[in-house]
Amino acid sequence: MKNEFTCIVCPMSCVLTVEEQNGEITVLGNGCKRGKEFGKNEFINPKRMVTTTVKVTGSHLNRLPVISTEELPLDHLFAYMHELYQVVLEAPVEKGQIIIENIGGSGVDIVASRSLNQIESKKERA
Repeated sequence: MKNEFTCIVCPMSCVLTVEEQNGEITVLGNGCKRGKEFGKNEFINPKRMVTTTVKVTGSHLNRLPVISTEELPLDHLFAYMHELYQVVLEAPVEKGQIIIENIGGSGVDIVASRSLNQIESKKERA
């Protein structure tokens, strides 16, 4: 089996040719060691960081940016995103706060990538 990938670990964007023969994986076209590792991983088990937003109430913003603490399997991303689209938080939220622990049983957490303060109601200001 043979596949081509564009490496995304550095700005060079090398075109990698990854081939498996007799259980051995070879990577050609990489300009660095990281590209070789990326090619192997992309061929065997592609993963991505998840960065998106979730709904938040009680703040000056209505969306909170979140990120996964580690890369997640690419073939499950739609399920993870569906779970994240169901989340509605109440401000305040602190940067690094766990939003979903162990998303989809993956062992990876989704955390807030910024803090959001709660807005004061008119009654609280009076």
